[in-house]
Amino acid sequence: MGTHTTRREMLKGSLALAGLGLIGLPEWVLPAPAEGETVVPFTDIPANANFNTNGERRNYDIRKIDGPFTPKDQFFTTQHYPHPEIDPAAFRLKISGLVERPASLSLDDLKKMKNSDLVAGFECSGNRRPTQGLSGNGKWTGVPLKTVLDAAGVKPAAREFVFYGADHGEEEVEFRTQKFKVDYNFGRSLPREKALSSEPFLAHSLNGEPLTRFQGSPLRLVVPGWYGVSNVKWLSQIHAQEEQYMGKYQTRWYRTVRGEMIDGEMRYNETGVTHMQLKSFIARITTDGTRYKVLGVVLNDGTPLKSVEVKIDDGPWQAAALDQSTKEKYSWKLFTYTWTGATPGEHTLVSRVTDTTGKVQPTEKDLENKKSFLEDNSQQPRKVMIS
Repeated sequence: MGTHTTRREMLKGSLALAGLGLIGLPEWVLPAPAEGETVVPFTDIPANANFNTNGERRNYDIRKIDGPFTPKDQFFTTQHYPHPEIDPAAFRLKISGLVERPASLSLDDLKKMKNSDLVAGFECSGNRRPTQGLSGNGKWTGVPLKTVLDAAGVKPAAREFVFYGADHGEEEVEFRTQKFKVDYNFGRSLPREKALSSEPFLAHSLNGEPLTRFQGSPLRLVVPGWYGVSNVKWLSQIHAQEEQYMGKYQTRWYRTVRGEMIDGEMRYNETGVTHMQLKSFIARITTDGTRYKVLGVVLNDGTPLKSVEVKIDDGPWQAAALDQSTKEKYSWKLFTYTWTGATPGEHTLVSRVTDTTGKVQPTEKDLENKKSFLEDNSQQPRKVMIS
């Protein structure tokens, strides 16, 4: 482990700006606890907190982060319908709608295209305190969506691309005075500009292994920098259309309600859940008996970062260092801060992140006009007891 002097030298000068791209950080910034270190429990997370690792909804115990990638059997998963079981050998991805060459592609067909890797971390838009367990980071293998759409020949009239999962269920729909039931497939859409960009990705593997059923086997959509709801699992069909997609979970469930003062009056607006809001949180604190190592996570939409800082109690904000193993644009970013001189008693630690556009992670008070619980990116104070 590095010395205090080494750390001060590294933080000196340009850490808050260029330091986020430093090469060759010492081992103490790596996420796994070093030999002889013990975990300092958070007093604001119950000892019996439910980090569910079984069943069709799973959340990750972020206190156990031990590397840049979340293990595939611990990567969070949540969905609205039961998990479908799909035979990879019989799987076909349908490309339909406003394309010149409709297609039905097998997994082998997709693997014969120009495959590549994408490092991307994301969270559920409902991920929030105290556990923050609906988040993860992985190396996805597959083919860029643009490659598949270009091969199909997108027609000029196509303005919206709908991604349907194989998961489905019966829903009661209320329309004015009517109520009726329909069988819905889970679906999300992307506008033409986003769908035909280089970023959306069709993934068949996670961390070098085929997707598990929980992660959408055999194929899922990954939209880097966007919340997890956009990353449609068990992807079965891509449909190009001219009209706006109005599926239940896109238009009625995944909305954020915020108030804004306009000309002295509060006006409320609803926006769709798309790209991730700038966020950081402290995941774990360990000690070797003399100093304390704070490990945290940054999640955002891929905008370059300017600084990550940690504050102890009512002290000043102090610069933290980012782990170079998570420097990829869309990766979650792990950061560390060495806390020295801790005194006995209860302490509050909090982190904040700032990106290069000047956007600063908000406080809980800053978001008091946000009425819905989705997209909670507020600073999260964590409490520990030092004996």
